[in-house]
Amino acid sequence: MHLFNEVGYMCSKITTEKYSTSFASSIRLLHKDLRTPVYNIYGFVRFADEIVDTFHHHDQKVLLAEFKVQTYLAIERKISLNPILQSFQETVNKYGIAKHFIDAFFTSMEQDLFKLEYDKQTYNEYIYGSAEVVGLMCLYVFCEGNTSMYETLKPYAQSLGAAFQKVNFLRDLKADTQTLERMYFPGCNFLHFTEDEKQQIEADILYDFQHAYKGIVQLPIKARFGVYVAYKYYLSLFTRITKVKAKRIMEERIRIPNYSKAMILAKAGVRSQFNML
Repeated sequence: MHLFNEVGYMCSKITTEKYSTSFASSIRLLHKDLRTPVYNIYGFVRFADEIVDTFHHHDQKVLLAEFKVQTYLAIERKISLNPILQSFQETVNKYGIAKHFIDAFFTSMEQDLFKLEYDKQTYNEYIYGSAEVVGLMCLYVFCEGNTSMYETLKPYAQSLGAAFQKVNFLRDLKADTQTLERMYFPGCNFLHFTEDEKQQIEADILYDFQHAYKGIVQLPIKARFGVYVAYKYYLSLFTRITKVKAKRIMEERIRIPNYSKAMILAKAGVRSQFNML
């Protein structure tokens, strides 16, 4: 079983590295005890997201339904021949990750199969299922069984997941609205996306970032630096987005250059060394 499990872990790690260099580099900054389970969570999330975002020439509804059934069977049986699900079920069972988080995640993924316009309630529900629960699953890992710490840090983890997701929505606005026909932000007309609408969204995201930071500094030392660097990556991307016009958001995908990522990592390292996070 050791060799079989190692194959699953490697698949989850490779998936993370191929799909998100930023998250992969942040995970490498976690304590070695935490890296594998976080890779396992990301690999699972990425596969589900890939089904609803990419496989347009296949029956996405059937694929997602099958993946959902296979996920619950893997957790129940404590084994799966799908290496991504094998590594995910190992993490779920080891850390006691609550099933209702996985339920909420799949509910949000299922919503992506339909061309929906969200109101405030359904938008918040989608954010919770697609992003906040992912942060909470990782928090299970970071707290390593300390339930009191988990409960204290829970709202901050939700804010960080929400901030990341909302920044993704802004960054991917062109693709989401024009290619996938998704309109996540409630009350916005993306045919005429205005500066006022953009600034209202940015104010909401800024609040999430500010709230999340209060929790990051309380994380166990084994997790703090890696999470802080991921936070800084996304905060830097968010800052870049705030500096461009609404029209440009609808025309191109804003990115962080590699040299900027290197600078973020270097500055974060200095702050960590001097206990200034």
